[in-house]
Amino acid sequence: MTKDIPHIEFNPETPNNFGFEIVPIEKIAQYKGQHDHNPELPHQLKFYNFIFFTEGSGRHFIDFKWYPVQQNSLVYLTKEQVNAFDFSESLKGFCIIFTEEYFVDCFSNLTEELVFRLFNPQLFSPILQIPKESDFENYFKLLQKEYNNPETFNQRSIVNSLFIILISKAENIKQKQTYHIKDTSKIVLFHNFTSLIEHNYSKSRSANFYADKLAVTYKHLNTICKELVNKTAKNVIDDFIILQAKRNLINSPIKSTELAYKLGFEDPTNFTKYFKKNTGLTPNSFIKSLLNN
Repeated sequence: MTKDIPHIEFNPETPNNFGFEIVPIEKIAQYKGQHDHNPELPHQLKFYNFIFFTEGSGRHFIDFKWYPVQQNSLVYLTKEQVNAFDFSESLKGFCIIFTEEYFVDCFSNLTEELVFRLFNPQLFSPILQIPKESDFENYFKLLQKEYNNPETFNQRSIVNSLFIILISKAENIKQKQTYHIKDTSKIVLFHNFTSLIEHNYSKSRSANFYADKLAVTYKHLNTICKELVNKTAKNVIDDFIILQAKRNLINSPIKSTELAYKLGFEDPTNFTKYFKKNTGLTPNSFIKSLLNN
């Protein structure tokens, strides 16, 4: 693996697509020897992806961590995430991939809270295990059938509706399997917090800075973070910055000195210490660890 990992764009095989595609995992496995990138090596998505594993067991790489997957595992992958497949255990299933434009259009009638919950790896694990007794697979097969029949009248609306039902079924399962957040105001505050970090992380790594921006006390922000994600507000900030650092380190030939300034560190040495404190590795050691994976 080189430091320059591929950016995978939405590139459908059908010309009449509408920003949505269902692709068998076996087909993606064939890309290994046919395309410029190897799907078993880290690559960054420029679209959204649900992976529904229907057979086998193994693992999937998401933002620098391997997650175990098995039959009926549903993987949530958001745009810009780094991921990689592992085909060694004969995993089978399907990727439901869609563009940001499709996401905005299809989910426009859903609540902001649900959309935020949908693709937020800080709030929930990116892996959801679908129970065997669930009717999720029945709806998936129905979605697949309608998607594969382009001659159907009003196909796009039918596919959109079935996809929303499928997502809603998954979210219902997620609520039963995970801690369900009843107070939506807390989710809104956390959402605003993470959005502020995304736009200001190079300016400040101080939790007090973000609390002031949100017009709440540091104590209140900290309490919300601990309740929702079991982390302090500072932990949330640090995790975001480290993730950006990791993506940059393997995404371009950028030197750690240049990256330090890009992330808002005045002294590159402080960045190296910060990175090692949060990961246990220096930036160079982190890259070597991926090369040897």
